[in-house]
This record gives sequence, C-alpha cells and structure tokens, in this order.
Amino acid sequence: MKNVKVNIKLNGRKFEREVEPRTLLLDFVREFADLTATHMGCDTSNCGACTVLLDGKPVKSCTVLAVQADDREVRTLEGLGEEPLMKRLKEEFIEKHGLQCGFCTSGMLISSYSLLRKKSDPNEKEIREAISGNICRCTGYHGIVEAVKSVKGETAREKLPESPELVRR
Repeated sequence: MKNVKVNIKLNGRKFEREVEPRTLLLDFVREFADLTATHMGCDTSNCGACTVLLDGKPVKSCTVLAVQADDREVRTLEGLGEEPLMKRLKEEFIEKHGLQCGFCTSGMLISSYSLLRKKSDPNEKEIREAISGNICRCTGYHGIVEAVKSVKGETAREKLPESPELVRR
C-alpha cells in the first residue's frame, strides 16, 4: 500500500508526515506526534478515551483516519492544557473526585470542554448527554457531572493559541 502525505495542524503546530492510508488519527497523535494523553481504550469506538477535537468538534480518534484529518485542526488534552477553561475543568475534576484511575479522563475532559465552549450553562441532562460517548469504569459519573456543573456559567470564548511552525518526523 502506497503511503500518503498528510498535513495536520495538531495543537497549533503543523505536522507533515507520510502515513499508510489506513493509519488512524489516534495512532498519528500518539506515535508520530508523541502525544500520549489520548488513549486507546477499547479498540471498538465505544469508550471515548481517544476523544480529540477535530476542527473544534469532539471525535473518537480511533474512528478517524489520519488522511481524513489532512489540512484540518486537531486539539488534544496536551494542546488545551493551559487554556483557562481546561485548567478550570481539571481543577474541578480533582476537587469533585471526577477521576480515579484516570484512563477515561482525557476523553471526559475533551467532551466536557467542547460542551462548555458551546453552552456555558448546560443542565445536568445536557452534561450527561455530552459525556455519554465516554465510558468511565471507576467513578459512576457523579463526580464528573458535578465537576462540569461547577464550571458552568463561566464563558470560554477566547481564541486558542496558534503556532505556525512545521514539524517533520
């Protein structure tokens, strides 16, 4: 199978790489960009541990091919780590015991972040719906929902930082 070149803007940096056409976005993020907060959880797209933002929308990166992300923008937990809304979410996940083993946490944070970017004051039903594509085997979801509720009402419309450099690996 002939490799294809992809250019993906990943956390504000441009990554140019030749990949097999069947390479998953998850593998591109983890192996080629060495960003490991995005987890392979179930290998069936059920758990949501691999959730990233693709052009601002949450997607399960195990269901998207890297070639489908060509010339598009991908954000992972590492890329949102210092963004004020994400920092606040992380603090509340800790405070409200929204994580235990931590395996699902990056996907839960990305899904919660996306919800709060769209709607700063979601109700509990909307929160549960937003995280419904993410499975947590430890918390029972109560702490996660409480963490998101604690952040609601705070707006997060500021522009995300960008970096123009091209990274080749």
